[in-house]
Amino acid sequence: MRQELFEERYSERWRAFEAALATGRKPGKRGTLSAMPLTPMPVEEFPSRYREICHHLALSRDRQYSTALVERLEHLALAGHQWLYGARAFGGSVREFLFHGFPALVRRRIRYIAASSLLFFGPLIACLIVIQLFPDFAQIVLDSNQLNEAQQMYAPGNTRLGLQRSADNDFVMFGFYVANNVRIDFQCFAGGILFGVGAVFFMLFNGLVIGTVAGHLTHMGYIETFWGFVAGHSAFELTGVVLSGAAGLMVGMALIAPGRRGRFAALRANMSDIIGLVYGASLFTFLAAFIEAFWSASRLPPVEVKYAVGIFLWIVTLSYLVLTGRARKGWKDAS
Repeated sequence: MRQELFEERYSERWRAFEAALATGRKPGKRGTLSAMPLTPMPVEEFPSRYREICHHLALSRDRQYSTALVERLEHLALAGHQWLYGARAFGGSVREFLFHGFPALVRRRIRYIAASSLLFFGPLIACLIVIQLFPDFAQIVLDSNQLNEAQQMYAPGNTRLGLQRSADNDFVMFGFYVANNVRIDFQCFAGGILFGVGAVFFMLFNGLVIGTVAGHLTHMGYIETFWGFVAGHSAFELTGVVLSGAAGLMVGMALIAPGRRGRFAALRANMSDIIGLVYGASLFTFLAAFIEAFWSASRLPPVEVKYAVGIFLWIVTLSYLVLTGRARKGWKDAS
């Protein structure tokens, strides 16, 4: 559809939506949303009108209509979101994001998630397999000191797994794991500013290093100590890396292929989704560090229990991202 026909067909509805916003009424107040001389809009009709605006915005972006039209619809969508959710308590906004907005965002940006997963898990799995066939390959990626340090961390005789420390400083290690995971996530995300090249590099690099360590320790026979250690927090930690990489790829794509808009405008148009992925990655990273410090390092739970917990958390994580928030349509699903 040509832009002129598109605007002619829907401009009256957009003006009505603008007029409704101009009244300043909030959800829950009695009456209608109106601004003469346009027809009053019932309060209960506003959410469906808002979803329509988001749909029109998505169509305008996809069809590469003029920047002026896209920016007008972006303004309406943002104002509508503020009207719907701005008056809610902070806890309500957090619940909305966690149980609807974020998983819907992941599904909508599945191409970036898939690309990030391939860049990260591809070299990880490849190294894990190759080292079982050619053990010396590990020394091409990491030097002997690094490999020996990994062996010491997961030696079968250790009373605590992972970095060696005293048994009474789990909170200190929790802070360390948070900092370490955030560093990796930040590299994958911030690297996107280099037109995506940095994000691609850090995803490949971290996948290569992790895969090499996993492959080397598996070949050494440290199965229970290493895989028992990583099982519990792997779902959250690795998902956080993938989400950060996807956000970095979105930044890079906005700079490489902005379409008819300028690079800054394209980046701004995608910033809401980028920040949403970063928020989600931060949550997963925090959860992973907590489990890593207080559960993974302990030798008390049998390794079978650790494996079971790890599998359960992978199922929970994937189910959350795939299934949560599908019961109803919201501002992100519609856009």
